[in-house]
Amino acid sequence: MAKTTGYMVTWTTYGSWLQGDKRGYVKDGKVREENAQLEKQNRGAQRQATVKLTKANREIIKEAIAGEVKRLNQKVYAIAVYSSHVHLVLDYDKREIGELIRSYKNAAYFALRKNGFAGRVWTRGYDMRYCFDEESLKKRIDYVRRH
Repeated sequence: MAKTTGYMVTWTTYGSWLQGDKRGYVKDGKVREENAQLEKQNRGAQRQATVKLTKANREIIKEAIAGEVKRLNQKVYAIAVYSSHVHLVLDYDKREIGELIRSYKNAAYFALRKNGFAGRVWTRGYDMRYCFDEESLKKRIDYVRRH
């Protein structure tokens, strides 16, 4: 079995990438194709407007995640915060990745609330891509830094 050297993790803002989306979507770890009816159904079920982060929001999130990285003593190779999603490339960690991501999402959420943001920020879950060697890790880092 290959050794995990790191991960690229992505999560989205509320309502920005629904199941059924024309770009495809991930469910149960599998990439699914567009389903306009499903997307329409999900859009109708939203409890608030789709979240689009402002430049100020993105800076708050980046700082909050950096603080949490330091608190958790984890190594982050790259971070990018966009109006609709976050990318992190992380060093391998023995802790459960889901708990680490929850910590990052919560830190960002509470920092936004402290600065006046109201409502839900994130979708449930996250997407994670494993890096099993230095080359795949470098590709993920380059991807995040380029975009």
